[in-house]
Amino acid sequence: MTTKSSLVLLALILLSAAQVCAQGTGTVVPPQAAEEANANTWSFAAAAYGYLIPDDQSYASGTFRADRNWAHLEARYNYEDHKTGSVWLGYNLSFGEKLVLEATPMVGGVFGNTTGVAPGYLVTLSYKKISLYSEGEFVLDTKNADSHFFYNWNELTYSVSDWLRAGLASQKTRAYHTPLDVQRGFFAGVTYRRLDFTTYVFNVGWTSPTILLGMGFTF
Repeated sequence: MTTKSSLVLLALILLSAAQVCAQGTGTVVPPQAAEEANANTWSFAAAAYGYLIPDDQSYASGTFRADRNWAHLEARYNYEDHKTGSVWLGYNLSFGEKLVLEATPMVGGVFGNTTGVAPGYLVTLSYKKISLYSEGEFVLDTKNADSHFFYNWNELTYSVSDWLRAGLASQKTRAYHTPLDVQRGFFAGVTYRRLDFTTYVFNVGWTSPTILLGMGFTF
């Protein structure tokens, strides 16, 4: 997939998400947003991402989440690998008031170019304007035992205001390749009502930078 094709696919995903919001089916981007919904009602999450990768195949990926009380459901595409989807079931937990820990242990099924099962997690630790977020999964490849791998994404965020945030991020993935095993960089994001934009820049100063553009809707 070329960079142009990836951006066209990303635009189509975002347009579809916008139409969903306009029709009244909710979407939420960050995992923390589920706490804002009533425990007895469903909250939904949809996000699309465009990866602009030097010397490799650029592509788009998407995620969809649904939460109600303890229940967490999730679907992902182009996340573990290209042309690969996954579905997840998790259990939401929350502890604390000022220092808040939210954790969701999960189990998922992976299918496509990569096929297998995967235990995973979502964890957020937040205090006032600072939050630490981590998500990960260990994919047990049922086609090839030598292809088991661990995926991990981390963010350290400072919320400058209700609509502006910035921080540091790292990622370990098999969906694309660079000279670095662990991608590391910084990001900035803005929120306007139900719309969220985030730009990540990885590997500046180590190798050619990888750019990640994210967009999501909240309901």
